[in-house]
Amino acid sequence: MAGNRTFTMIKPTAVKNGHTGAILAMINAGGFRIVAMKKLQLTPELAGQFYAVHKERPFYGELVEFMSSGPIIAAIVEKDNAVEDYRTLIGATNPAEAAEGTIRKKYATSIGENAVHGSDSDENAAIEGSFFFSAAEMF
Repeated sequence: MAGNRTFTMIKPTAVKNGHTGAILAMINAGGFRIVAMKKLQLTPELAGQFYAVHKERPFYGELVEFMSSGPIIAAIVEKDNAVEDYRTLIGATNPAEAAEGTIRKKYATSIGENAVHGSDSDENAAIEGSFFFSAAEMF
């Protein structure tokens, strides 16, 4: 059975470009309820820990540098079938291939700076959400 929570991050370029409010409005309009949210700037160490799964990939260093380059918004959102529905809302990783009306189509500047992160499974949503939030921070 699909879970009802997923994790997302609004990435540094989208925050810097002033898209936080519009992205959060799209999340709400998509039927998601925000369960937890905070604004913070990742250190290179924290970004490296979060993206450790990609450590052997050629883009890892660039990803860590980008994700620690400015503030992000971390959030857990809730809805039936959350992971799949959220991934539909955000669109393809490459904004040129993302469907019209998706977050990445509207707000991403490139594949690397694709505006938002969205968990790819219920298991990863739980892991990623608990990286940023304790149970006491989820409402």
